[in-house]
Amino acid sequence: MAIDKTYGSAAEAVADIRDGATLAVGGFGLSGNPMALIGAIEERGVKHLKVVSNNCGVDDWGLGLLLRNGQIDKMTSSYVGENKEFERRYLTGELELELTPQGTLAEKLRAGGSGIAAFYTRTGVGTQVQEGGLPQLYNPDGTVAKASAPKPTATFDVNGEPKEFVLEEAITTDFSLVHALRGDRHGNLVFNKAARQFSPPAAMAGRICIAQVEELVEPGEIDPDAVHLPGVFVHRIVEVGTDIEKRIERRTVRED
Repeated sequence: MAIDKTYGSAAEAVADIRDGATLAVGGFGLSGNPMALIGAIEERGVKHLKVVSNNCGVDDWGLGLLLRNGQIDKMTSSYVGENKEFERRYLTGELELELTPQGTLAEKLRAGGSGIAAFYTRTGVGTQVQEGGLPQLYNPDGTVAKASAPKPTATFDVNGEPKEFVLEEAITTDFSLVHALRGDRHGNLVFNKAARQFSPPAAMAGRICIAQVEELVEPGEIDPDAVHLPGVFVHRIVEVGTDIEKRIERRTVRED
């Protein structure tokens, strides 16, 4: 029987995402946000989600839609600076935040998808990332309800000098959601420019990966050398077409 991972709609593809699920979501800024899938989850109204993503979109776009509706309980992110609702919910104790260095976050996702339980990195050594104490959850009165714990370290020889490294655990999630430029029915994906930053590792981390694609093609139409993510990591494909809204996070134009 031929492999065909396509689903008829975004709603059908996310129908088994339940309250309390963990999600890894691709995208970089507003590039590559899987908006059809996010919209379908918003429509379902599932709550208490724990989301891992580079950022949380903006107030009215991307994951910001789920945040605005109170559907997200925890974010694991590297950048949160463009979302005022994120700031408000975090500082009032409505949202838990695990702030993670950007490269470390990408590697935690990639490691999870590769079957690697943990890895050592120099990023964060000597900071609160390693030493603990980063506020993760506030009380409504502004006091810290939960802070990050210290992480183990080890010393390794690097070019003849001892260097300290911090141990980072990999991330796996129940589901992952990504947007791709092109995909085939086997799940092989091609991403476009900046959308490729976090989407492949996010896709790999999910036990069930759901991909929305602008163009769905038949197996063999994508040059194997052009595949950015092999179909072995992808379980469901939804075609959303090319006529979709794509927003720019901060538009800058030259003054005449």
